[in-house]
Amino acid sequence: MKTSLKIALVLLIFGLTIVSVMPAFAQCAQCAAAVKTNASSGSVTAKGLNDGIYILLAAPYLAVAIGGYVWYKKYKRKDVNLEMHNEKLHLN
Repeated sequence: MKTSLKIALVLLIFGLTIVSVMPAFAQCAQCAAAVKTNASSGSVTAKGLNDGIYILLAAPYLAVAIGGYVWYKKYKRKDVNLEMHNEKLHLN
């Protein structure tokens, strides 16, 4: 598989993952009860809790992205000489 095709496939999968994000409303039972009580009284606690979930969810993706960037920079080929000599090859 060509490198450009691999990069395009990874970017496509990453893009589809970002586009398909749905609101996360999953909390533990105690948090859900507190949010329901506060939401009915007009508090913004529910929005803050859901924003916190998004931040916690983004941390692993950010760590993988930083690791991938460091790996790419570290193993990127530099100063590769592709000149071929016209000498005969002796295998003995």
